[in-house]
Amino acid sequence: MFWRLLTGIAKMLSLQAIRGTFHRLMYVLKETRLRKTILLFLMSLMAVSGIAQKRKLERLPYIDQRRIHFGFSVGLHTQDLGFTHTGYMTEAGETWYAEVPSFSPGFNVGLVSDLYLCKYLNLRFCPTMYFGNKTVEFREDHTDERRTVDLKSNYIMIPIDIKYSAKRLNNYCPYITAGVAGAFDISKKKNELLKLKTYDTYLQVGLGCDIYLPFFKLIPELKFCFGLGDILQHKRPDLRDPLDYKYTQAIKRASSNMVVLTFYFE
Repeated sequence: MFWRLLTGIAKMLSLQAIRGTFHRLMYVLKETRLRKTILLFLMSLMAVSGIAQKRKLERLPYIDQRRIHFGFSVGLHTQDLGFTHTGYMTEAGETWYAEVPSFSPGFNVGLVSDLYLCKYLNLRFCPTMYFGNKTVEFREDHTDERRTVDLKSNYIMIPIDIKYSAKRLNNYCPYITAGVAGAFDISKKKNELLKLKTYDTYLQVGLGCDIYLPFFKLIPELKFCFGLGDILQHKRPDLRDPLDYKYTQAIKRASSNMVVLTFYFE
């Protein structure tokens, strides 16, 4: 039921690029281990809401009234690529298709700056570095021949987000967030079967919960990042073997997506 609801939301989105990345992200979420992690996170938030029903002494009662404050973050993420294929056939009669068959967890670390706008709204600027990789598998349609390429991507992401918080209850305050982010891939890539562009733009949506501890706030957050551009480098004069160009020719568009689990300390 949960997955049908998310798919329904995707159908209401008007931008074709966002719809495509959203459907690809639904495929990512169905990966067993990742799905268990997300469901565990959501169940933890619901458990926190239940605990918060009883009135208790509030810790750090004025911490959210700071005009501006700073912090840091650490977390895990998975990187994915969604492909649109051209159906290109080589002179030898080969037709290749690409997919990301599995997902590897990556690590991210960042800084936090938060601007207080009003009781329920904050403007957040959280530059973050993401260290991860994507394994792309090419499959020939007729012979089932396969070839794998490992794409390492180290991103510097510069996001701007609006955080909308619910009313605080005791020492918990759930929220949702939305924004955009520019991403710069600083990893060096030479002579790979696929080459990705250095810059991309992401649409981000997320949810989390402020947990008020005696001396600081701990904030677990689950975020979904949808790449809006085509990040495939179509012109490949750097290839050593011209025959390898068929893998790039097989792809019309490649879009990047990420699922990010972050813990903020503020």
